[in-house]
Amino acid sequence: EQLGDFTFRISPRAFYQINPVQTEVLYRTALDCAGLTGKETVVDAYCGTGTIGIFASRNAARVIGVENNRDAVRDAISNAKANRADNVRFYTADMKQVLSDEFVAANGRPDVIILDPPRAGSDERFLAAVTAVGPERVVYVSCNPETLARDLDYLTRHGYRVTRIQPVDMFPHTEHIETVVALARTDSRT
Repeated sequence: EQLGDFTFRISPRAFYQINPVQTEVLYRTALDCAGLTGKETVVDAYCGTGTIGIFASRNAARVIGVENNRDAVRDAISNAKANRADNVRFYTADMKQVLSDEFVAANGRPDVIILDPPRAGSDERFLAAVTAVGPERVVYVSCNPETLARDLDYLTRHGYRVTRIQPVDMFPHTEHIETVVALARTDSRT
């Protein structure tokens, strides 16, 4: 699949957005919300085949993608090589394992976390880990307004404020919508 300047391999068991024109709009919106300057460490949570992380790689110091689908991670690794995204690393892991003390020690504290969870939304334990590690910015990409509202409620009660919400119509003439939400940390942790 060609998406912007990138080419992606997608295996049958890996998730991929099916509207390539709007997918590019979605990812560019997410990266705009991330406010990358080239110095950041970015965690791409629920990274799938690596598309968002590889898009982010040109504007970040490094990107760490995490996904629990082994087929998708194999695709992501292959996609990073094919697109010469040398500053991206992908891991197969459950989101509950991400952002542990060991993960942060090995990969550094993220400045930005981009999460694009499945329709069920994120796990509260992962959201707790996000708020504990305290990145400056969180970008939440969602295909389900109900779980998005639930997860934003958690994040805004634990040190973040919403700075931007942008819907992206991936499936015209249907009830389905993708939404990108930018959040910024409200306290002064370092």
